[in-house]
Amino acid sequence: MSDERRGALNSPASAVFAFAAALLVAAPALAQSTFPVKPIRLIVPLAPGGPSDTLARAVAVRLTEVIGQSVIVENRAGAGGTVGTDVAAKSPSDGYTMLLISNSFAINASLYPKLPYDTLKDLAPVTMLAAGPYLIAVHPSLPVKSMKELIALAKARPGQLNYASGGSGTGPHMALELLKLGTGVNIVHIPYKGAGPALIDLMAGHVQVQPVNILVGLPQARAGKLRALAVTTEKRSAAAPELPTVAETVLPGFNEGGQHGILVPAGVPREVIARLHQGIVKVLQNPDVKGRLAGEGSEVVGNTPEQYAAIIRSDVEKWARVIQRTGIRAN
Repeated sequence: MSDERRGALNSPASAVFAFAAALLVAAPALAQSTFPVKPIRLIVPLAPGGPSDTLARAVAVRLTEVIGQSVIVENRAGAGGTVGTDVAAKSPSDGYTMLLISNSFAINASLYPKLPYDTLKDLAPVTMLAAGPYLIAVHPSLPVKSMKELIALAKARPGQLNYASGGSGTGPHMALELLKLGTGVNIVHIPYKGAGPALIDLMAGHVQVQPVNILVGLPQARAGKLRALAVTTEKRSAAAPELPTVAETVLPGFNEGGQHGILVPAGVPREVIARLHQGIVKVLQNPDVKGRLAGEGSEVVGNTPEQYAAIIRSDVEKWARVIQRTGIRAN
Protein backbone atom coordinates (compact mmCIF):
# COMPACT_ATOMS: atom_id res chain seq x y z
CA MET A 1 0.00 0.00 0.00
CA SER A 2 1.37 3.44 -0.93
CA ASP A 3 2.17 6.02 1.72
CA GLU A 4 -0.41 8.33 0.07
CA ARG A 5 -3.23 5.75 0.36
CA ARG A 6 -2.17 4.81 3.90
CA GLY A 7 -2.29 8.44 4.90
CA ALA A 8 -5.76 8.90 3.42
CA LEU A 9 -7.12 5.97 5.40
CA ASN A 10 -5.65 7.37 8.58
CA SER A 11 -7.01 10.89 7.96
CA PRO A 12 -9.60 12.44 10.35
CA ALA A 13 -12.26 12.37 7.60
CA SER A 14 -11.80 8.62 7.11
CA ALA A 15 -12.00 8.04 10.81
CA VAL A 16 -15.30 9.93 11.00
CA PHE A 17 -16.68 7.95 8.05
CA ALA A 18 -15.68 4.65 9.63
CA PHE A 19 -17.30 5.66 12.93
CA ALA A 20 -20.52 6.64 11.17
CA ALA A 21 -20.60 3.36 9.28
CA ALA A 22 -20.13 1.46 12.52
CA LEU A 23 -23.04 3.34 14.06
CA LEU A 24 -25.29 2.42 11.14
CA VAL A 25 -24.46 -1.25 11.56
CA ALA A 26 -24.98 -1.09 15.30
CA ALA A 27 -28.17 1.02 15.18
CA PRO A 28 -30.73 -1.83 15.18
CA ALA A 29 -29.08 -3.58 18.11
CA LEU A 30 -28.71 -0.26 19.91
CA ALA A 31 -32.38 0.59 19.39
CA GLN A 32 -33.43 -2.74 20.83
CA SER A 33 -31.10 -2.60 23.81
CA THR A 34 -31.93 0.99 24.82
CA PHE A 35 -35.70 1.04 24.15
CA PRO A 36 -37.61 2.23 26.08
CA VAL A 37 -36.03 5.25 27.73
CA LYS A 38 -39.26 7.06 28.64
CA PRO A 39 -42.89 6.24 29.50
CA ILE A 40 -45.13 4.59 26.91
CA ARG A 41 -48.78 5.48 26.45
CA LEU A 42 -51.36 2.81 25.72
CA ILE A 43 -54.38 4.32 24.00
CA VAL A 44 -57.73 2.66 24.61
CA PRO A 45 -60.22 4.03 22.06
CA LEU A 46 -63.16 3.34 24.36
CA ALA A 47 -64.54 4.74 27.61
CA PRO A 48 -63.13 3.63 31.00
CA GLY A 49 -64.68 0.70 32.80
CA GLY A 50 -65.35 -1.74 29.97
CA PRO A 51 -63.57 -5.03 29.18
CA SER A 52 -61.05 -3.32 26.88
CA ASP A 53 -60.12 -0.74 29.50
CA THR A 54 -59.86 -3.36 32.25
CA LEU A 55 -57.56 -5.54 30.16
CA ALA A 56 -55.43 -2.56 29.13
CA ARG A 57 -54.84 -1.53 32.74
CA ALA A 58 -53.95 -5.06 33.81
CA VAL A 59 -51.42 -5.35 30.98
CA ALA A 60 -50.03 -1.86 31.62
CA VAL A 61 -49.23 -2.62 35.26
CA ARG A 62 -47.35 -5.81 34.43
CA LEU A 63 -45.63 -4.41 31.35
CA THR A 64 -44.32 -1.52 33.43
CA GLU A 65 -42.59 -4.07 35.64
CA VAL A 66 -41.17 -6.00 32.68
CA ILE A 67 -39.74 -3.15 30.59
CA GLY A 68 -38.76 -0.80 33.38
CA GLN A 69 -40.75 2.21 32.13
CA SER A 70 -44.25 3.37 33.00
CA VAL A 71 -47.03 2.27 30.63
CA ILE A 72 -49.82 4.82 30.96
CA VAL A 73 -53.36 4.03 29.81
CA GLU A 74 -55.06 6.88 27.96
CA ASN A 75 -58.77 6.61 27.11
CA ARG A 76 -59.69 8.39 23.86
CA ALA A 77 -63.28 7.34 23.20
CA GLY A 78 -65.54 8.41 20.36
CA ALA A 79 -67.10 7.31 17.06
CA GLY A 80 -66.98 3.61 17.78
CA GLY A 81 -63.28 3.66 18.59
CA THR A 82 -62.16 5.55 15.50
CA VAL A 83 -61.16 8.72 17.40
CA GLY A 84 -58.58 7.02 19.58
CA THR A 85 -57.42 4.85 16.71
CA ASP A 86 -56.76 7.94 14.60
CA VAL A 87 -54.76 9.50 17.44
CA ALA A 88 -52.56 6.40 17.57
CA ALA A 89 -52.21 6.18 13.78
CA LYS A 90 -50.94 9.76 13.62
CA SER A 91 -48.51 9.42 16.54
CA PRO A 92 -44.73 9.31 16.05
CA SER A 93 -43.37 5.98 14.84
CA ASP A 94 -41.02 5.55 17.78
CA GLY A 95 -42.73 2.83 19.81
CA TYR A 96 -43.85 5.14 22.60
CA THR A 97 -47.52 4.96 21.57
CA MET A 98 -49.45 1.70 21.55
CA LEU A 99 -53.11 1.08 20.74
CA LEU A 100 -55.34 -1.56 22.27
CA ILE A 101 -57.93 -2.79 19.77
CA SER A 102 -60.94 -5.07 19.85
CA ASN A 103 -63.04 -6.62 17.07
CA SER A 104 -64.38 -3.20 16.13
CA PHE A 105 -61.02 -2.25 14.58
CA ALA A 106 -61.56 -4.63 11.65
CA ILE A 107 -65.31 -4.00 11.55
CA ASN A 108 -64.91 -0.22 11.35
CA ALA A 109 -62.92 -0.55 8.14
CA SER A 110 -66.22 -1.15 6.32
CA LEU A 111 -68.71 0.30 8.79
CA TYR A 112 -67.37 3.85 8.42
CA PRO A 113 -67.04 4.89 4.75
CA LYS A 114 -64.49 7.67 5.36
CA LEU A 115 -62.07 6.76 8.11
CA PRO A 116 -59.29 9.30 8.82
CA TYR A 117 -56.73 6.48 8.72
CA ASP A 118 -56.00 3.41 6.62
CA THR A 119 -56.83 0.31 8.66
CA LEU A 120 -54.22 -1.94 7.04
CA LYS A 121 -51.48 0.60 6.30
CA ASP A 122 -51.32 3.15 9.12
CA LEU A 123 -50.91 0.77 12.06
CA ALA A 124 -48.67 -2.25 12.62
CA PRO A 125 -49.60 -5.33 14.70
CA VAL A 126 -47.56 -6.35 17.74
CA THR A 127 -49.61 -9.26 19.10
CA MET A 128 -53.09 -10.46 19.97
CA LEU A 129 -53.47 -10.42 23.72
CA ALA A 130 -56.45 -12.66 24.37
CA ALA A 131 -59.61 -14.07 22.84
CA GLY A 132 -62.82 -15.39 24.34
CA PRO A 133 -66.42 -16.24 23.48
CA TYR A 134 -69.64 -14.31 23.62
CA LEU A 135 -72.55 -15.78 25.48
CA ILE A 136 -75.88 -16.13 23.68
CA ALA A 137 -78.29 -15.21 26.45
CA VAL A 138 -82.07 -14.88 26.60
CA HIS A 139 -84.54 -13.57 29.14
CA PRO A 140 -85.79 -16.44 31.36
CA SER A 141 -89.38 -15.83 30.23
CA LEU A 142 -88.55 -16.75 26.64
CA PRO A 143 -89.75 -20.36 26.12
CA VAL A 144 -86.42 -21.71 24.87
CA LYS A 145 -83.68 -23.67 26.62
CA SER A 146 -81.31 -24.34 23.73
CA MET A 147 -80.01 -22.76 20.55
CA LYS A 148 -82.12 -25.16 18.47
CA GLU A 149 -85.24 -24.02 20.27
CA LEU A 150 -84.27 -20.35 19.85
CA ILE A 151 -83.74 -20.73 16.11
CA ALA A 152 -86.99 -22.67 15.76
CA LEU A 153 -88.91 -19.98 17.64
CA ALA A 154 -87.31 -17.21 15.58
CA LYS A 155 -88.28 -18.99 12.35
CA ALA A 156 -91.85 -19.44 13.60
CA ARG A 157 -92.07 -15.77 14.60
CA PRO A 158 -89.99 -13.85 12.02
CA GLY A 159 -89.34 -10.24 13.02
CA GLN A 160 -91.12 -10.65 16.36
CA LEU A 161 -88.07 -11.35 18.52
CA ASN A 162 -85.44 -8.71 19.17
CA TYR A 163 -81.90 -8.71 20.43
CA ALA A 164 -79.81 -6.06 22.15
CA SER A 165 -76.21 -5.05 21.65
CA GLY A 166 -73.90 -2.31 22.86
CA GLY A 167 -74.18 -0.56 19.49
CA SER A 168 -74.02 -1.05 15.76
CA GLY A 169 -70.72 -2.48 14.61
CA THR A 170 -69.69 -3.89 17.96
CA GLY A 171 -68.31 -7.42 18.05
CA PRO A 172 -71.42 -8.99 19.66
CA HIS A 173 -73.70 -7.24 17.17
CA MET A 174 -71.74 -8.52 14.20
CA ALA A 175 -71.54 -12.03 15.64
CA LEU A 176 -75.33 -12.19 15.95
CA GLU A 177 -75.76 -10.84 12.42
CA LEU A 178 -73.43 -13.58 11.16
CA LEU A 179 -75.54 -16.12 13.06
CA LYS A 180 -78.69 -14.72 11.42
CA LEU A 181 -77.14 -15.05 7.97
CA GLY A 182 -76.10 -18.63 8.66
CA THR A 183 -79.45 -19.78 10.05
CA GLY A 184 -81.82 -17.64 8.00
CA VAL A 185 -83.67 -16.17 10.97
CA ASN A 186 -85.05 -12.65 11.34
CA ILE A 187 -84.36 -11.28 14.82
CA VAL A 188 -84.52 -7.48 15.07
CA HIS A 189 -81.46 -5.60 16.31
CA ILE A 190 -81.91 -3.00 19.07
CA PRO A 191 -78.68 -1.02 19.50
CA TYR A 192 -77.88 0.57 22.87
CA LYS A 193 -75.24 3.05 23.92
CA GLY A 194 -73.15 0.43 25.64
CA ALA A 195 -73.38 -3.24 26.55
CA GLY A 196 -74.29 -2.41 30.16
CA PRO A 197 -77.61 -0.69 29.39
CA ALA A 198 -78.40 -3.45 26.90
CA LEU A 199 -77.88 -6.12 29.54
CA ILE A 200 -80.08 -4.23 32.02
CA ASP A 201 -82.93 -4.21 29.52
CA LEU A 202 -82.40 -7.91 28.76
CA MET A 203 -82.71 -8.79 32.44
CA ALA A 204 -85.79 -6.55 32.68
CA GLY A 205 -87.40 -8.39 29.79
CA HIS A 206 -87.55 -5.41 27.42
CA VAL A 207 -85.53 -7.41 24.86
CA GLN A 208 -85.42 -11.18 24.48
CA VAL A 209 -81.88 -12.00 23.31
CA GLN A 210 -78.37 -10.63 23.67
CA PRO A 211 -74.89 -11.79 22.65
CA VAL A 212 -72.94 -10.67 25.70
CA ASN A 213 -69.38 -10.75 26.96
CA ILE A 214 -69.03 -13.97 28.93
CA LEU A 215 -67.34 -12.11 31.79
CA VAL A 216 -70.45 -10.00 32.28
CA GLY A 217 -73.14 -12.47 31.30
CA LEU A 218 -72.08 -15.65 33.11
CA PRO A 219 -72.59 -14.36 36.70
CA GLN A 220 -76.05 -13.09 35.77
CA ALA A 221 -76.93 -16.42 34.18
CA ARG A 222 -75.81 -18.33 37.25
CA ALA A 223 -77.88 -15.96 39.38
CA GLY A 224 -80.96 -16.82 37.30
CA LYS A 225 -81.38 -13.32 35.88
CA LEU A 226 -80.93 -14.58 32.33
CA ARG A 227 -80.58 -17.93 30.58
CA ALA A 228 -77.34 -18.83 28.82
CA LEU A 229 -77.84 -21.01 25.74
CA ALA A 230 -74.41 -21.33 24.14
CA VAL A 231 -70.99 -19.81 23.58
CA THR A 232 -69.94 -18.48 20.20
CA THR A 233 -66.40 -19.83 19.87
CA GLU A 234 -65.55 -23.09 18.13
CA LYS A 235 -64.55 -24.72 21.43
CA ARG A 236 -66.41 -24.72 24.71
CA SER A 237 -65.27 -22.21 27.30
CA ALA A 238 -63.23 -23.43 30.26
CA ALA A 239 -65.17 -20.90 32.34
CA ALA A 240 -68.48 -22.61 31.48
CA PRO A 241 -67.78 -26.08 30.03
CA GLU A 242 -71.39 -27.09 30.53
CA LEU A 243 -72.51 -24.70 27.80
CA PRO A 244 -72.50 -26.03 24.23
CA THR A 245 -71.16 -24.04 21.31
CA VAL A 246 -73.23 -22.55 18.51
CA ALA A 247 -71.18 -24.69 16.13
CA GLU A 248 -72.14 -27.98 17.75
CA THR A 249 -75.82 -27.11 18.05
CA VAL A 250 -77.11 -25.09 15.08
CA LEU A 251 -74.35 -23.82 12.79
CA PRO A 252 -71.27 -25.99 12.15
CA GLY A 253 -68.08 -24.00 11.76
CA PHE A 254 -69.39 -20.91 13.57
CA ASN A 255 -66.51 -19.36 15.48
CA GLU A 256 -66.82 -15.81 16.75
CA GLY A 257 -65.76 -14.10 19.92
CA GLY A 258 -64.17 -11.10 21.50
CA GLN A 259 -60.49 -10.45 20.93
CA HIS A 260 -58.04 -7.78 21.96
CA GLY A 261 -54.63 -6.92 20.61
CA ILE A 262 -51.88 -4.32 20.49
CA LEU A 263 -50.91 -2.18 17.51
CA VAL A 264 -48.36 0.60 17.03
CA PRO A 265 -48.10 3.33 14.38
CA ALA A 266 -46.76 2.12 11.04
CA GLY A 267 -43.06 2.68 10.62
CA VAL A 268 -42.00 1.69 14.13
CA PRO A 269 -38.63 -0.10 13.75
CA ARG A 270 -38.87 -3.89 13.71
CA GLU A 271 -36.42 -4.06 16.61
CA VAL A 272 -38.69 -1.89 18.75
CA ILE A 273 -41.76 -3.96 17.84
CA ALA A 274 -39.77 -7.07 18.79
CA ARG A 275 -38.94 -5.53 22.17
CA LEU A 276 -42.59 -4.68 22.83
CA HIS A 277 -43.69 -8.12 21.66
CA GLN A 278 -41.18 -9.80 23.94
CA GLY A 279 -42.37 -7.79 26.94
CA ILE A 280 -46.07 -8.28 26.27
CA VAL A 281 -45.73 -12.03 25.74
CA LYS A 282 -43.88 -12.25 29.04
CA VAL A 283 -46.76 -10.41 30.70
CA LEU A 284 -49.28 -12.81 29.16
CA GLN A 285 -47.38 -15.79 30.56
CA ASN A 286 -47.58 -14.39 34.09
CA PRO A 287 -49.65 -16.88 36.14
CA ASP A 288 -51.75 -14.10 37.67
CA VAL A 289 -52.61 -12.64 34.26
CA LYS A 290 -53.34 -16.06 32.73
CA GLY A 291 -55.46 -17.01 35.71
CA ARG A 292 -57.41 -13.78 35.62
CA LEU A 293 -58.13 -14.09 31.91
CA ALA A 294 -59.12 -17.73 32.29
CA GLY A 295 -61.51 -16.76 35.07
CA GLU A 296 -63.09 -14.28 32.69
CA GLY A 297 -63.54 -16.90 29.98
CA SER A 298 -60.62 -15.76 27.82
CA GLU A 299 -57.39 -17.42 26.75
CA VAL A 300 -54.06 -15.69 26.21
CA VAL A 301 -52.72 -15.70 22.66
CA GLY A 302 -49.41 -13.83 22.28
CA ASN A 303 -48.94 -14.63 18.58
CA THR A 304 -46.33 -13.07 16.30
CA PRO A 305 -46.83 -9.72 14.53
CA GLU A 306 -47.05 -11.57 11.22
CA GLN A 307 -49.67 -13.99 12.50
CA TYR A 308 -51.72 -11.18 13.97
CA ALA A 309 -51.49 -9.17 10.74
CA ALA A 310 -52.95 -12.14 8.83
CA ILE A 311 -55.86 -12.39 11.28
CA ILE A 312 -56.64 -8.69 10.95
CA ARG A 313 -56.59 -8.86 7.15
CA SER A 314 -58.91 -11.87 7.20
CA ASP A 315 -61.29 -10.16 9.64
CA VAL A 316 -61.43 -6.97 7.57
CA GLU A 317 -62.41 -9.01 4.50
CA LYS A 318 -64.97 -11.09 6.41
CA TRP A 319 -66.77 -8.15 8.00
CA ALA A 320 -66.77 -6.24 4.72
CA ARG A 321 -68.78 -9.10 3.21
CA VAL A 322 -71.18 -9.22 6.16
CA ILE A 323 -71.74 -5.47 6.17
CA GLN A 324 -72.34 -5.46 2.43
CA ARG A 325 -74.89 -8.26 2.69
CA THR A 326 -76.75 -6.83 5.69
CA GLY A 327 -76.51 -3.10 4.93
CA ILE A 328 -75.45 -2.35 8.50
CA ARG A 329 -74.60 1.28 9.23
CA ALA A 330 -72.99 2.99 12.21
CA ASN A 331 -75.34 4.36 14.88
